[in-house]
Parts: sequence; C-alpha cells; structure tokens
Amino acid sequence: MPKYPDSIQKCIDGLAHLPGIGPKSAERIVFYLLKQGSKTSDELAKNIGALQKNISLCQQCGNMTDQNPCLLCTDTKRDDAIICVVAEPQDIQVIEKSGEFHGRYHVLGGVLNPVEGMTADRLRIKELVDRIKKNKPALKEIIIATNPDLEGESTAMYLARQLKPYQLKISRLAKGLPMGATIEYADEITISNALKGRQEV
Repeated sequence: MPKYPDSIQKCIDGLAHLPGIGPKSAERIVFYLLKQGSKTSDELAKNIGALQKNISLCQQCGNMTDQNPCLLCTDTKRDDAIICVVAEPQDIQVIEKSGEFHGRYHVLGGVLNPVEGMTADRLRIKELVDRIKKNKPALKEIIIATNPDLEGESTAMYLARQLKPYQLKISRLAKGLPMGATIEYADEITISNALKGRQEV
C-alpha cells in the first residue's frame, strides 16, 4: 500500500485529531496547503503559534482573551446585576450575537462529566462563588446557560443547589433550545428566544 512521505503523514495525523476533522478531511487540508504554497502554510503556522503565546484566560470571567481582564469585564456599560454562566468561552460569542444579553459572564471551563474525569472541583465554581460574595448586594440574578443535554442539565442542577444559600434569582435558558442541542451551534434567534424565556430554577 502506497505511503505518504513522513512530513505529509504527520500533518494528516495531527489534523485528524482535531474536533470535527477525520482522516479524509485532514488529507484534503494538507494537500490544499501544499497547493497554496509556503506563504499560506507559514501564515497559518504563525497564527497557531501566537495562540498559546498571546491568549490566556480572563482572571475575572474565564473567557479567552489577549488582555486581562477581558473587554467584556472592563465594559462599564454592562449590567453588573446579572451573571450568565456558560460552559465554554465560545458560548459567549453565540450569546453576544443574539444582542439580548448585556450583563456579565462566567466561564466554567466545562460541565460535570465524571466518566471523563470532569468533577466539580475541576470547574470554575469556586471562582463563581467568590464573585457572588464580592459583588453582593449589587448582584441579583445568575443565568445558567449550559447545554440542554445530560451533562449540561446535571451541571445546572448542581450549580442551582450550590448557589441557593446566596438568595439570588437562579434562572435557566428556556424556550428555543431543544433537548440535546448545543449552544455553540444555535443561531441568534434561538438564543434570543431562550434568553427572553428563561425560567427560574
């Protein structure tokens, strides 16, 4: 069976490990880059290298940022009375595109999934509690915006129990997000409806 040169095969294998990219897609990407010439590959390699160098977690909300605190945390026009809790940084962008939410964010860094070793102590729950203590009494509501799947629901219920002693309104995204859907792939209208129809937990 014919084998690709080592440099090509290593790139295919490396790309095939990325989410949503299988061996065939990885192969197409590698040969596309080869056809484009070194300028495209060099620019891509430079940008990928800059990710680890320039991007870090916001010390306040946990969003990916190139400045600390991030732009959302330093925006004085945002509502300090509401914190929207999301699982991953990319969920923030989807909610922002809806134009419906103007409060603050908190990124958990995942959801509860004991099978994969994602336990409560590995999520940014302690940081959320610290923010709540620091920002009371100005803080009025926590919106839990995890995905409506098994892990997301488990995380939402766990958070609701943990935050109950702080006597805040705890709400959850409602209509617009069907069971099993993910926030990352939802459109702006769906997210807008879900925010408008959120329900208290």
